[in-house]
Amino acid sequence: MSAILETREKLPLPPFSDGAFSPYRLRVEDYEKMVDYGIFGEDEKIELWEGVLVTMSQKGIKHRNSTYLASTLFQEKFGRNIITQSQDPIRLEDFSEPEPDIVLAEAPLSKYATRHPTPKDIYLVMEIADTSVEKDRRKAVSYARNGIRQYLLLNLNTNEIEDYREPSADGYRFKKTHDADASFNLVAFPEVEIKVADLLPPQSEDAR
Repeated sequence: MSAILETREKLPLPPFSDGAFSPYRLRVEDYEKMVDYGIFGEDEKIELWEGVLVTMSQKGIKHRNSTYLASTLFQEKFGRNIITQSQDPIRLEDFSEPEPDIVLAEAPLSKYATRHPTPKDIYLVMEIADTSVEKDRRKAVSYARNGIRQYLLLNLNTNEIEDYREPSADGYRFKKTHDADASFNLVAFPEVEIKVADLLPPQSEDAR
């Protein structure tokens, strides 16, 4: 453990780190050693953002259902031609290993036998938010800076998708918001059209 602590760098917290509890900057290698050593409890939902351990938001029923719908939809459209990850780690750079709600990455799965997907492997990152909308919006800067070509934020409060494209060092150069009746395409697969409504959680029977 002391070897891990010696490699930390002191830095201010990243802007989206509400609830973060690490005052030092950790490298991905340090973080993965901590996971391997069992430092975090099984119920602790932690991810590494820009060297900081960040507490992940709790997932409600609507969030769970939308995650399931998105994962199923992409799997149906692409099959084994892509890898669909759901709340699994990716490696952005030396200090960030987040766990987005949905990731579409290049196949085959054997590419990731000993590593997590990195930006060069990734077609799309998608976050689903109800209580964490502002935090997930701020994540867009890091995703853009690391070259994620398309970032989607599904806002369950407004039933809209925020579609971020054209990554740069300063953030995404293009953003468009699609409402529940709209459709949009994927940057990596422009011929593929997605209906926003197909990603939204079903209404309860009481609300019908």
